[in-house]
Amino acid sequence: MPKNFIKRFSPKPEILKAHPYFKHFGNAFQNPNLWHLNRRSAAGAAAVGLFCAWMPIPFQMILAAVIAIFFTVNLPISVALVWLSNPLTMPPLFYGAYRLGAWLLHEPPVHFHFQLSFHWLVSTFETIAPSLMLGCFILGLSSSLLGYFIFRACWRFSVSKKWLSRKRKV
Repeated sequence: MPKNFIKRFSPKPEILKAHPYFKHFGNAFQNPNLWHLNRRSAAGAAAVGLFCAWMPIPFQMILAAVIAIFFTVNLPISVALVWLSNPLTMPPLFYGAYRLGAWLLHEPPVHFHFQLSFHWLVSTFETIAPSLMLGCFILGLSSSLLGYFIFRACWRFSVSKKWLSRKRKV
């Protein structure tokens, strides 16, 4: 069952609540629904985590945690799914998002040569930002919707399979 599999790899809420970094959030982490694991909270957390994974900003995990607290979905799942966009996967993900945004805005893709300087970063980002942001928003929204429905379907399938096996035993 997905619940047992997820619980096996999730950190204990008591340990996270006692962590010194989380004390800045006050009572926000005390809500038991943030740690509860059911079909609704897991699917909502998948949607939050996948949406935040597509945001081209630093500290995506903090954004995912804030949104998870706001919607009261499972916090560990939403923060963990942000790591689908990690330093190894970010370049192809964001390049694909940029190409999608450029295609939707009917702009020719900008070819550039990478230079490690702040000036190059700012000037290049000014030209590609609209396409990148649109592509990231579209892909974030679509992957969060897809992840939400896939999580719900897998959870439902697992529960119905378990009920069927119980029914056969009786």
